[in-house]
Amino acid sequence: MAGSAFLSIKPGSLISADGRRFQVTRVLSLDSVLAEDLKTREPERLRIDRIRPEIGPVVQEAARDLGTVADEDWAEAQRRFEAIKSLLNDPVRTRHQAEATAQNAGVHVSTIYEWIRLFEDSGHLTSLIPQRRGRKLGSRLLSSAVERIIDGAIQDCYLTRQRRRPQDVVDTVLAQCRTAGIEPPHPNTVRSRLRDLPAATILRRRGSRDAARNRFEPIRGNFPGADFPLAVVQIDHTEADIIVVEEHSRLPMGRPWITLALDVFSRMVVGCYISMEKPSAASVGLCLSRAILPKHEYLASLEVRGEWPVWGRMAVVHADNAREFRGAMLRRACQQYGIDLQMRPVKLPHYGGHIERLMGTSSNEIRKLPGATFSSPAHRKGYDSEKEAALTLEEFERYLVDFIVNVYHQRLHAELTMPPRRRWEIGIWGDGERTGTSLPDVPGDPDRIRLDFLPFVERTVQPYGLVIDDVYYYDEVLNRWISAEDLEHTGAKRSFIVRRDPRDISRVYFYDPEAEQYFTIPYRDTARPPVSVWELRAARQRLKEEGRRHVDENALFEAVARLRQQVEEAVLKTKAARRQFHRIGRATKAGPNRSPAVPLPADLGYDKVERTLPDDIFVEAIQPFDDLGNTP
Repeated sequence: MAGSAFLSIKPGSLISADGRRFQVTRVLSLDSVLAEDLKTREPERLRIDRIRPEIGPVVQEAARDLGTVADEDWAEAQRRFEAIKSLLNDPVRTRHQAEATAQNAGVHVSTIYEWIRLFEDSGHLTSLIPQRRGRKLGSRLLSSAVERIIDGAIQDCYLTRQRRRPQDVVDTVLAQCRTAGIEPPHPNTVRSRLRDLPAATILRRRGSRDAARNRFEPIRGNFPGADFPLAVVQIDHTEADIIVVEEHSRLPMGRPWITLALDVFSRMVVGCYISMEKPSAASVGLCLSRAILPKHEYLASLEVRGEWPVWGRMAVVHADNAREFRGAMLRRACQQYGIDLQMRPVKLPHYGGHIERLMGTSSNEIRKLPGATFSSPAHRKGYDSEKEAALTLEEFERYLVDFIVNVYHQRLHAELTMPPRRRWEIGIWGDGERTGTSLPDVPGDPDRIRLDFLPFVERTVQPYGLVIDDVYYYDEVLNRWISAEDLEHTGAKRSFIVRRDPRDISRVYFYDPEAEQYFTIPYRDTARPPVSVWELRAARQRLKEEGRRHVDENALFEAVARLRQQVEEAVLKTKAARRQFHRIGRATKAGPNRSPAVPLPADLGYDKVERTLPDDIFVEAIQPFDDLGNTP
C-alpha cells in the first residue's frame, strides 16, 4: 500500500519519520522542519528527506501500478485532469471559473471541486479514475437541495463586500430550509463549508483584491508560465567536453553524457544524470525522479558538502523533440503525477534558451578540467585530451555536482540580478510584498516514484517462473500466479507488470496486483553472475554471428563469460573495450550484496533500457505548449 504521492509540509501537518509520528510545529529552512514527537512531546529537527506520510490509513489508488490501468480508465482520468488543470495551480480560482469549467466538461460544479480535491489529496492521476458506485469514506451525505441552499447562502451572504459574519450564513441557511420544508443541516456543517473556502477567494470576493494578489499570486517571470518555483522545468542532454578514464586501468574511456533539468523561474538545477550511454528515455526518467526527490542521500553518496534544497512535483516538463522524450513509459509516468510533458515549439528555439545557457555554463567549467576536449579542434590544438585525462566518471560527477550546488547556485545570475538560490528562496518564502508558494510538497513514497519512472514489460507467470530475454527468474511469491487466467479474456493467460534495472538484470521487480506492492525476484539459477542489459545484447549478437539458431539461457551466459574474458584481454587496447569493462564493473559491483526485496536502492543508476511494451513507443505525439497553439 502507498499513501499520498506528496505531503504538504506546514505547521500542523501530521507526518512520520523513522517509524515515529510527529506534528510539524515550524518550518525552519528550505530543507528542515521543527516537529513534535506525538508520543514523547519532545521537539525534534527533521530533514525533509526523512519525512514520510503519517502512519495510518492510506490512499488505495496510489498503490496501483501504471501498467495495470485499463486504457479507457486512463483516458477518462486524463480527460478529468485536463478539465481541472487550469484551476489546480491557480491560488485565487473563483467559483465563476469552476462553473465555466464544469459547463465545458458537462458536469456539475461540485464534481469539478471533487476532482480537484481527489487530485490534490493524492497527487496521482489514478485518483481520477472512475470508481465503483457506492458510499465513499468522507463523502457528503446532504441532499443536493440542501447543498444548493448552503452554496447560495455562501455566495450571496458571505462572499460579498458586506463581509457578513459566519453566523449570518448559518441563519440564512436555516431560514431558507424551513421555508422550503427541508430538514436543515447542523450549524457546524455550514461553518465547515466556510472553513473549506480558499483564503484567497474570501479576500477577493469580500473586497480585498489587492491583498489577495499580494499574498497569494506567485511572482511573475518572463518565460510563459514560469511564474513560480517548479512551474516549468526544462530538460536536455549534452555530451561533455572531457575524456574520462576507466577506474581500474586509468586509461581513456571516452566522453560522458550529461542530462540536466532546470527550474526556469529560479534557474536552480533540479536534477542531473551522468552516464557513458547515449541519451534514452531511461536516462530522462532517472533525471526526473532525482529532480522530484530530496537530494541529501545523493550528495552523501558523492561525498559532496553543501545544500541542494530542491524537490517536488513540477507542473510542466519542457523538452525538445528528441526521440528519448517521447516514450510511452515516460509519458505515462509524468501523467500519473500530474506533470505536463510538453515539447519545445517548432521554429521557436529561444524557448529552450535557459537550459542551453546552463549547458554552456557547465561546458565552460568542464573545460578547466584535465582531459578537456574544448569546443573545437582549433582550441584543442597542442593539447592531447586523452593523454591528459585523469578523472573517472564518478570523480567527474562529484566535481560537476559540487560546482552546481556550491558555485552555480550561489553566484550572481546576470539575468536574474541575484543568485539562483536566492531567487528560489524568494519564490518559496516571498519577499515582503508577495507571499511565496511555501515549501513544495514532499514525496511521500520515494521508492515508488523511482519505480514509476522505470521501464517495464508484461509477462505471464509459468511453472518455471518469469522469462525476460531468455533469462529465467523465480521466487515463491510467484506460485499463486502460475498459469493465472486473464480476468477479462476467457482462456487467455494473465499478464503482470515486471520492472528491471538494466544495469543489473540479476533481479526484477514483480507487481502483485492483490498485495498491491512489488516483490524482488532473483535469477532462477542464483549462481549466475550479475550482468547488464548491454552485456546480454552483446552475447546474443555474438551467438547470432556464430550461426547459433537456438539461443537459451546457458548459451547466453557462456557467451557473456567469453566476452568478459576477451574484454579483460583487450581493455588496455581500445576505448570501446574500456567502456564495456566499465559496464561489467558496475553490474558486478551492484550484484553480490543486492537486497532481497524492495525498498529499492537510493539510486538505481541505469543508463539505457530496451522496452517491450508497447512495440512502438513513439507513436503518440506530445501536445505542444497550450498557450502557443499548434505550430506546423
